[in-house]
Amino acid sequence: MATHLRQSLRDFEAKFRAEIRADRVRRHEINERAETRIRVRRLDRQHRHGTLRFAMLVLLLIATAVVVTVAMFETLYIVMG
Repeated sequence: MATHLRQSLRDFEAKFRAEIRADRVRRHEINERAETRIRVRRLDRQHRHGTLRFAMLVLLLIATAVVVTVAMFETLYIVMG
């Protein structure tokens, strides 16, 4: 009976160690997935903000060109007229 009890206790300890190892692996994989999601979200946000800034820059350049052109022709009209 004592050998059976020792065997049972050894089996229980082995299963416990295996479960601890499996739990560590699961936690590590969960952390890696979370870090990957954070990295992807950060890159996506940077890309969106970069695209928005570029669009604003293009619109500002076009608006500046329009204002300068209108001012130039008005000045030319005043000078010539």
